[in-house]
Amino acid sequence: MIKARIYGLSLYQGGVYEMLFVAVNGSPHKDGNTMALLREGLLVARKLGHETKLIHAAEALQGVKDPFCTECVRVCECQCSQGNSLGHALDILRQADGILIGTPVYFGTVSGQLKAFWDKTRNLRKNKDLLNTVGGVVTVGAARFGGQEMALQAVIHMMLVQGMTVVGDGQSDFDCGHFGASAQKPSAEDEFALRRARITMERIIEVAEATKPLRK
Repeated sequence: MIKARIYGLSLYQGGVYEMLFVAVNGSPHKDGNTMALLREGLLVARKLGHETKLIHAAEALQGVKDPFCTECVRVCECQCSQGNSLGHALDILRQADGILIGTPVYFGTVSGQLKAFWDKTRNLRKNKDLLNTVGGVVTVGAARFGGQEMALQAVIHMMLVQGMTVVGDGQSDFDCGHFGASAQKPSAEDEFALRRARITMERIIEVAEATKPLRK
């Protein structure tokens, strides 16, 4: 019997994709340094036969009347996401088996666009939609040591609050890695960072396959 995702059918080689891997671009730019890293990760997932989707945080917030949350409460019904691009993005996250989040470094931490978007996932937390979803991080700064690890840790903390299973850029065929992939712009020319982005996604997929029964 052919099984379909709640989000919708996505055919692969005549069948249905077993897992969905999502990249979240936290940069205000749709094709900049952050995307160069995320693109490497998405390519790995597609080559392994998985479905992939991309969310641009800034774009998802465009249809929201109030893009910044003013309080964080348990009873949040996320009415701001009804019938708009934000709601569409949250639906994608609900179905993800793994999420690769990318952000530029702004003042030693994540971009405002990513933080505003992730604040809007409060309703997902209430419903445990991301519990046991596997997550990894990529980031890029203007300097070699320009706050990349601080930004990585900020995203890791954001994912942990959702109950996600967080992995770094280590994998059995490579090494144990560290916190995630860090690049110096232009990231498309940072071969080491591009490789670590690919390894990060390989690790996300590896753990997602092993933990699939734990997710909704």
